[in-house]
Amino acid sequence: MTAIKPERLAADKIGFEKTGPETFAPKGKAPEKLGEIDQAAANAFEGEIREFVRRDVAFLRRRNDADAAAATAADPVTENLNSLIRRVSGASMDEIDRVIGELQAVRDMLRSEGERVSREIAGYASLSHAAMTAMKVIGESVTQWKSAPERGTQRPAG
Repeated sequence: MTAIKPERLAADKIGFEKTGPETFAPKGKAPEKLGEIDQAAANAFEGEIREFVRRDVAFLRRRNDADAAAATAADPVTENLNSLIRRVSGASMDEIDRVIGELQAVRDMLRSEGERVSREIAGYASLSHAAMTAMKVIGESVTQWKSAPERGTQRPAG
């Protein structure tokens, strides 16, 4: 027998927000197909994402405006700090650029080696096919030679 917890019943009566698929289901008529349910859920989710992005962009714009106002009245300590950050980040960015260059060189080398190996395999396959064809011709010639009557060993009677 399952016990119903009273706090759960109280939570439903207070009106806590429901979670789950019912929050994304369209209000009104019940959808008839699973595709409609998926589409309705996707539309609701996309709407929530759009709203979140709008709020975030508005917050960032307000913050950037405040930062721009503060930057005009910057003191020498802030300028020194900004210079230090640029130097430190510049060294890191140079290191990242160097690593990217090395990775691109390795990628190019791997690509060219892959093409070379492909050419070698194609050459091997061609050589193998030619050898197999030659062996078939030789085998057929030997078979014909063995099955032919021995002409040179018989002497004419006379």
